[in-house]
Amino acid sequence: MLTLDAPVTTVVSIAPEPAPLSVPTAHYRTALADGAVVVDLRDDTDRAAHGALIGALALPLDEALDALTPGTPEALRAASTQAQWLLVTDDGYDAEWLAWHLQARGVRRARFLLGGHRALRAAGVGLADTSDAHLFFS
Repeated sequence: MLTLDAPVTTVVSIAPEPAPLSVPTAHYRTALADGAVVVDLRDDTDRAAHGALIGALALPLDEALDALTPGTPEALRAASTQAQWLLVTDDGYDAEWLAWHLQARGVRRARFLLGGHRALRAAGVGLADTSDAHLFFS
């Protein structure tokens, strides 16, 4: 027979559910409404040819990891572990890589747009004309 002299306490730790890594095109506007900041990682040629993303922050892909990671010398003021970056490349593949690396650096709410800008164009969502409106952030 087992006897216990002290009460037994069971501690259950429930970790927060991780944010999904990708955002489907159908949820693009919802992500914006929920506070996501779109980061357009396409080059100037692609933005000129296919249109800028309205309200997006345009960054060169090769500078984005350091710019969006808090605590790096190149970090934007808005870079924080709580930032909700929605990363967009032409096809989504480079944005996925970047989202993985940002999450590994503690930016847990960094996500990428599934299918990239091509998927947005196909759906006709969130696009501007091919003017120079995006050059403000370049």
